[in-house]
Amino acid sequence: MGKIEWAMWANEQALASGLILLTGGVVGVAGQFRGWQFAAYAVAAGVLVCLLEYPRSKRATGTSVERTGQYCFTVCVKAFGPLTRNYYVRAFLHAALSVPGGFMLATVLGCVCLGIASLIYLVAAIRGEHWEPILPTKETRKPVTESIKNPPQNPPPRPPPEMRRKRVDDLEGAAYDNPIPVTADE
Repeated sequence: MGKIEWAMWANEQALASGLILLTGGVVGVAGQFRGWQFAAYAVAAGVLVCLLEYPRSKRATGTSVERTGQYCFTVCVKAFGPLTRNYYVRAFLHAALSVPGGFMLATVLGCVCLGIASLIYLVAAIRGEHWEPILPTKETRKPVTESIKNPPQNPPPRPPPEMRRKRVDDLEGAAYDNPIPVTADE
């Protein structure tokens, strides 16, 4: 059985948490709830978490599937170097960002989810994982094989090689025998 890549789970959890926190913040600000300042903070924190978590990390094994439009976010996150690559930093950042969300009902769910993501990042950091950017690779083209250079000349279904017509000047010699008997009255 393969090793669990905890960072992959933490990334999905943190991105969802950021969106939930952002949504709760928008609801709190738009509704002018008591303590709406915490909701305004939740909007800013949700946007920050979403920007940080949108680019997926390269997987240690298997194929890494990037999100649509991830490249520009990857470049921004990569620019911060060890601050964004280290999962201990992410675990602490998410834990700290989630605390003020607990003071308002509209943002409590986002706060709890972000706290869970923080714990998963801590597990990933303890297991030695770190963020690696998925960058586009230059595709190496294989040389075209001989069979592709010369495609078949006749359409399918093709008879077996020993039954194919041979190019000869003699028309009778070039014809092949039909294995199915043909009669004139059919």
